[in-house]
Amino acid sequence: MRFLVYVVGYLVLFAPYLSAQQQTVLKCGTLIDTEAATLRSKQLIVIDDQRITAIRAGDQYLGEARVVDLSEYTCLPGLIDMHVHLTNGDLTKMYVEKFTLGVPDLAFMAARNAQITLMAGFTTVRNLGDRGEITAALRKAIDKGLVIGPRIFTAGKSLATTGGHADPTNGYRAGLRGDPGPVEGVVNSVADARKAVRQRYKNGADLIKITATGGVLSQAKNGQNPQFFDEELAAIVATAASYGFKVAAHAHGVEGMQRAIRAGVASIEHGTFMDAATMRLMKKHGTYLVPTILAGDFVAKKAKIDGYFPDIVRPKAAAIGPKIQATFGRAYRAGVKIAFGTDSGVSAHGDNAQEFALMVEAGMPAMQAIVSATTNAAQLLDMRAQLGSISVGKYADVVAVKGNPVEDITLLENIGFVMKAGKIVKAK
Repeated sequence: MRFLVYVVGYLVLFAPYLSAQQQTVLKCGTLIDTEAATLRSKQLIVIDDQRITAIRAGDQYLGEARVVDLSEYTCLPGLIDMHVHLTNGDLTKMYVEKFTLGVPDLAFMAARNAQITLMAGFTTVRNLGDRGEITAALRKAIDKGLVIGPRIFTAGKSLATTGGHADPTNGYRAGLRGDPGPVEGVVNSVADARKAVRQRYKNGADLIKITATGGVLSQAKNGQNPQFFDEELAAIVATAASYGFKVAAHAHGVEGMQRAIRAGVASIEHGTFMDAATMRLMKKHGTYLVPTILAGDFVAKKAKIDGYFPDIVRPKAAAIGPKIQATFGRAYRAGVKIAFGTDSGVSAHGDNAQEFALMVEAGMPAMQAIVSATTNAAQLLDMRAQLGSISVGKYADVVAVKGNPVEDITLLENIGFVMKAGKIVKAK
């Protein structure tokens, strides 16, 4: 009884400090409704803790709340980049840094890149490939509030074949290459495929990334060839489904893309040489394209600089990079589902929003480009109930820019306000 009296007395004394957090109200001059793909003027977004609890028309809030005046701004949902590499830095150093940097070094680099990405307005990212379980640990640290960064969905180490695009020993001299297997993400059989997926689960991944074809930056000759057999792909996708994972497939060449689509991957990353038949197959299976035009644009420009890339990489960058934008434009016009992604870590972290202008230049309307980085991306993540729009019940992920990005998409390259899960992390 005495204990109960103490507890009641404590609650009475400290009740003011135990009460619910004060509401935050964002007073937006304009709000982009990504569910309806429309603009709404003079909107109040009411936030309790991490969630949006109300959205009201008007510019005056009656009640006790912290009011943030964004009346000169356009508010839109926190942006989502579906293809980043937070552990990547300067491409001119990456081939040497495999030997000179260890997991602790890359972890600090990833933490810095995560903060830069968040400040650029990207409140959620999908990290498609790293090593040493770095982004799984970074995801936990961000969730605990130990460091600042976006919400991370990570694939951990990408799955490859021996000598394939994500074989971690490509380019090593004899004696250093060894024979990496499924624990290291290298698959050469159905049994390997299953073990590799299960290892990613054990390591704390959120999804699976495969390199269905050759790639640009790996020190291997072919950037387009298919690199998995049908039975290996089927084993990866089926095992992934058992663990609640979706599969994202890096792919440049047609045959590798089609094998991956038929196997049931959720998204094709890059899609450089996609033809009309592949687009029809993607529509049939509901497969998303994550175009990464910015990466293609970046490597195409750098391929013109002597010595920027190794000799084996340079011709691939010159051939593949310039084609991604045009392919994206055709895929959009054909009705392929699009989710925004940049491959940042190839281009600089923080420049993610430059992808929007390239999408619009290829023929996608600005509003649809914004939808691809919000509602569509959330759908591909299976997070539509939590993310992707400014809606009651969803996380209070809100960014804001001066002016109207539907009229000038490049405004998104200068985000002035960032809120993630109800916390303001950037304000001008």
